[in-house]
Amino acid sequence: MTAAAALIDWPLEAEDDTPLALWTAQEIAAATGGKASVAFAVGGVAFDSREVMEGDLFLALRGESADGHRFVTGAFGKGAAAAVVEHSVLHPHVLVDDTTAALDALGRAARARLAPEARVIGVTGSAGKTSVKEALFAALDRGSRGRAHRSVKSYNNHVGVPLSLARMPARTQFGVFEMGMNHAGELSALTQLVRPHVAIVTTIAPAHIGHFSGEEAIADAKGEIFEGLEPGGIAIIPADSPHYERLRAKAAQHAGVIIAFGRAAHADVRLLDVVPAPGGGSLVTADLGGFGEGGGKLCYTVAQPGDHWVINSLAVMAAVRAVGGDLGAAGLALAEMAGLAGRGARHVVAADGGDGSGTALVIDESYNANPASMAVTLAGLGATPAARRIAVLGAMRELGADEDRYHAELAGPVLAAGIAHAVLVGPEMAALAAALGKSEGAALAAPLQVDHVQTSAEAADVLARIGIAGGDAILVKGSNSVGLGALVDLLGSGRWPDKER
Repeated sequence: MTAAAALIDWPLEAEDDTPLALWTAQEIAAATGGKASVAFAVGGVAFDSREVMEGDLFLALRGESADGHRFVTGAFGKGAAAAVVEHSVLHPHVLVDDTTAALDALGRAARARLAPEARVIGVTGSAGKTSVKEALFAALDRGSRGRAHRSVKSYNNHVGVPLSLARMPARTQFGVFEMGMNHAGELSALTQLVRPHVAIVTTIAPAHIGHFSGEEAIADAKGEIFEGLEPGGIAIIPADSPHYERLRAKAAQHAGVIIAFGRAAHADVRLLDVVPAPGGGSLVTADLGGFGEGGGKLCYTVAQPGDHWVINSLAVMAAVRAVGGDLGAAGLALAEMAGLAGRGARHVVAADGGDGSGTALVIDESYNANPASMAVTLAGLGATPAARRIAVLGAMRELGADEDRYHAELAGPVLAAGIAHAVLVGPEMAALAAALGKSEGAALAAPLQVDHVQTSAEAADVLARIGIAGGDAILVKGSNSVGLGALVDLLGSGRWPDKER
């Protein structure tokens, strides 16, 4: 057979008939019940005109503070190929009655058009959901040679989830979606959109507890993710959580299989051993249990430091196994996983003096904070080799009436971490300052030095006074609304001021 004949006889696969364009005008109109002005095809979807890329579909959503229709012209100026709008515009568009409803409809259509063998994973939890989502994507994308899809950034709410679905190509083999919530009932709606085959709860902690009666209510709200499971779906839950039985009972109402991960003896995917890995991170040995095919023990490296990453890796491995993914590829992905911006990214910055190394380490945890994540991150700082440890800790928000207690209880983890200087940011941090022995305006007669300030800019001033020296490890962590991301940017900019003389 000649080469040309061999190409002609090349075996066809089902996906060969799948369109390469993300959406056509006809498909968008059919999904949304709208009317297309002309024929067109788009390669992406965006609702923020600042994020529009060449060939995107721009959704002109009406928000509380802005109407997306005001930005249609700007979106086309950035290269949008078409728009979904509620009134006609002088550009290719699909006309609908309600653009927000159209986004939901487009998300549902994207989920519905996946091949029957494709698998979708939903991830939620009080902490770690973005990290687990990113690790799962890295593992499944490597194993499927680029046929995985996930929600980007922290697009995990009533707009971000349908947008992430709408961006999913029809050829996707694995979809991974993060789902968040601040109130009861929110996850129930999101999981019905995603319809996961596998649903993961990473952990339960008092995040957003100001909107709930207690941690039990948070566990119930997180358990709503199981309501959208496909028939016979798999629930993955934390075996070490004090709310394990509560989560398991909820999962049993909707899941065909329940898999627990953690250290506990009843865990199906159980941590057997963990030792420090050369160059940082952890070398993990886990018992994968008997679910699925294979079973037995698995040894792999987790590049990111911290016990929370060790435990989260068990959830990742459980999910990869549950969807028939490649465990070897998952191990490689975890071994190469870099820290995420705002969620553990580590930056080496130039620094004079100190131990003479010429560099300092900045640990960026500036995106979010709750009591559980604060404790594990401080423990990670304590385990990080450093000549001097500095912690810039921003307030934890949405903790309700007990916020003073939650902040004050961080004193133990701060002291255990061997921190030389703590910079506490925000009025809520007064309780921690007092617990560490420093009332406002009083001197602290202890090795740990404490400064309590109100803003990120004031924290920068304190660091300028302290001076960043060679061998320092600086942790920056707080709720995103505190604005400590700007401090991380300043630390990494190379424009950091010298210590005041």
